Parts: sequence; structure tokens; C-alpha cells
Amino acid sequence: MAKVKTVYICQNCGSNSPKWVGRCPNCGEWNTYIEEIEVKETKNQLPSRMASGAKPQKLNEVGEEHIQRIDCKNLELNRVLGGGLVPGSLVLIGGEPGIGKSTLVLQLALDLNHKKILYVSGEESIQQIKIRANRLKRENDNCYFLSETSLENILTHCEHLEPEMMVIDSIQTVSTSHIESSPGTVSQIRECTNGILKFAKERRIPVILIGHITKEGSLAGPKVLEHMVDTVLQFEGENQYLYRILRSIKNRFGSTSELGIFEMNNEGMREVSNPSELLINSDHEGLSGTAISGAIEGNRPLLIEIQSLVSTAAYGTPQRSSTGFDLRRLNMLLAVLEKRAGFKLASKDVFLNIAGGIKVDDPAIDLSVISAVLSSNFDIPIGKKICFTGEVGLTGEIRAVNRLEQRIAEAEKLGMDKIFIPKNGKALNFKKFKITIEPVDRVDDFFRKLFKK
Repeated sequence: MAKVKTVYICQNCGSNSPKWVGRCPNCGEWNTYIEEIEVKETKNQLPSRMASGAKPQKLNEVGEEHIQRIDCKNLELNRVLGGGLVPGSLVLIGGEPGIGKSTLVLQLALDLNHKKILYVSGEESIQQIKIRANRLKRENDNCYFLSETSLENILTHCEHLEPEMMVIDSIQTVSTSHIESSPGTVSQIRECTNGILKFAKERRIPVILIGHITKEGSLAGPKVLEHMVDTVLQFEGENQYLYRILRSIKNRFGSTSELGIFEMNNEGMREVSNPSELLINSDHEGLSGTAISGAIEGNRPLLIEIQSLVSTAAYGTPQRSSTGFDLRRLNMLLAVLEKRAGFKLASKDVFLNIAGGIKVDDPAIDLSVISAVLSSNFDIPIGKKICFTGEVGLTGEIRAVNRLEQRIAEAEKLGMDKIFIPKNGKALNFKKFKITIEPVDRVDDFFRKLFKK
């Protein structure tokens, strides 16, 4: 006989309570408890202890079967996944609404002509998908589309169709009849993902799940969702800009330091193989406040343009604004300039922007940030063929950065004439580079070399 009781479950962390509470005692979030019905089956007999399923094995008894990854026909997506999709894996893609998650996955499904694919949509009808596919100008006779939200019906269609790959858009819309709660709740997401995971592992087919995110930017649903899947990809970008970054948060079959860069256009997502050429504006010759930085995002080097504007504060308190760069680090660099180099910036407004709408956390762009700030402050332009890379410490020293050779090679490939690097870095063979390399060790020494007459 089944026992039915009402519980309240936190939609953020999954903890439950017999009564409603305003603040979750486990994660500290407010107003996240939602009433759900829990059904428990009572068993009158003990479960059988007969051995069933797989038996324990030693590693030397396991056969070394070579796993052939599935080529996604997309270099940027293959890069982030670690070389392609692994059979039997679950890939979760999350991002802001309208960022292009469904477009990217539909584009992937239509490009894989040699695979039988089942595309399940719980948010759009098949007619709406057809309109989007016409906009992408792609066709695939091996791709089957299904508009369904019931987990049982989805798995039944999979057993009959026997696809080689499955896409679910989105996991928050799928529900199972075994749970008496609405779709999108913690119980439904956990149970549906578990059912899809079991089906994918048994049939060895890769599954791509599209997930919603909360207003704080994290994936909606319980945290256990990210633990259950094999790969978690975050789709980032601003709706006002064309560029999108696909970042790996978790990857059991590859590196988590890889990222892919895409450009949104009328025909879907176009992969950007050389983002440095797109992120640098070549028309800023003679303009102050711009500097080129050699940064590393993931495992790939790229050159980005730092823009700064320094002006006299119109009101009593000077403004500090930063787009794409940590505001607290900007305040730290301004304090270093004033304390260690003697530049008076406390009474001036400072605005900083990383061109292209991307966000960079690499500390090696510190040198280009302070260069752009002082270039705008003194209204002295920096040559467009000069590049910077180096971290600025609190004592005014310029600290070494990692992968220095890759940064120099990227600057040389983009036609830069000179690059400033930290002096106390490891010994490099400068002779193999045609670009002029200028090592600097202190902030004051660096500015004397940069703005020398």
C-alpha cells in the first residue's frame, strides 16, 4: 500500500522539510521551498539478496575497448568537448534566455548527416522548429523531431527509433508520472535525469540536455543535476553583442580550461577560429586610451583591446566603472599607480571597457590596463603595433605570467612590432621571434620606456 504525504522541498539545494520555512537552513536562500507530494511504497517483505546485474571486476580484467568520439562537425564545439561527443555521455548546456542554446544544438543535430538523431523539444512545436531550421538553411533526413514532455513517451519512442544521439530541449520541461509534482521541480528534474542517464548508459548513445538558469546565473534545479551528467557547458555572452563563449565547467572526458567562441548571425552560430582579428579595432591610430593585451582564455591565446577613459570628476566622488574586467582589481591597480608610481588619479573618473563584450579574468592584462589608463590620463596615444602582457603586484613590480611563449607567438602572428613582458620570467629563446621583446620589471621603469620621447 502506498503512503502519500506532503513535503516542502528547496528548489535550490533539494533539502526537504515537513513544513514551509521562509529561509532554507541548508543553503540560506529565501522563499525557495515549494510543496510537493511524495508517494512511498510500503513493502511487506525484505528485498531479495540474490546477486544481479554486473559483477565486481579487476582493472586488468576489463577490456581496453577503444572509444571512438563522435565528430560534431564544429571545431569550436569539438575543442570544448575534448575532441567530440563520447558515446553514452550526458552533456548539459546552460545559459541565459535568448543566448543561442537551442540554435547551437539544432545546428549540431542538422549538421550530423551520418547519425540518426532524435531531437525532443518540450518548449517548441515541430512547426516552430521547422521555421528555425529554415532560417539556419540546413536539412538532415536522419534527424527526427518530437514535441513531447512525458519521460515515459520519450523513452518509448527512443526504443522504437533506436537513435544514435538524442537532444532534449529542455530538461526542465520533462516530467514523469511517478512523481506527483509539476515539471521543473527538484524531484522531477532529478528523477527524469536519472531515467535518461540510465537509458543513455545502457544504449551507449550521447544525450545533450539544455538547462535553464536562475537569475543568479546558476543552473536551475538541484546541484545534483551537475553531478549526474558527464559534461557541463556554460554559454556566455551579451545579447547586445554578436560574440558568444562556450565554456566548459565540468568535463569527465576532457579539459575544463577549454572554450569555444562563436559569432551569432542570421544563419546561426558561426565558429570563430581566430578571435584576435575580430576583437581588435585597427582604426584607433592616434587615439589615446587604448592598449592591446596578450591574454589566455582557456588554453588558447588571443589579443584583446582595452579601452579606458580618464576625466576630471564632475561631482565630489570620482566614478569607477568597468565592463568585462573586475572592478575591485581596477581599484587596486589605480592605488598601485598612485602609491608606487606617483600618478594622481584619486580625483578623476576612470572608465574601463574590454572591446567585444567579453569578460576576461586573466591577471596578465594588468599591464595593458594601466597603460590604457595613463594613455587616456595624459592624452598620449599608444602605437597600435604595441602589445602588453604582465601581472602588476601591490609593490609595483611586474610579475611573471604563464604561457608567455604562446602570448608572444600570437602577437607576432597578428603583426605586432613590440611586446612588453615581465623581466623576471623564465628564460626564453628570444631569437626565434621576429617581434621586438621588451622586458620590464617595475611600473615606473615600464612607463619611462613606453612614453619616452
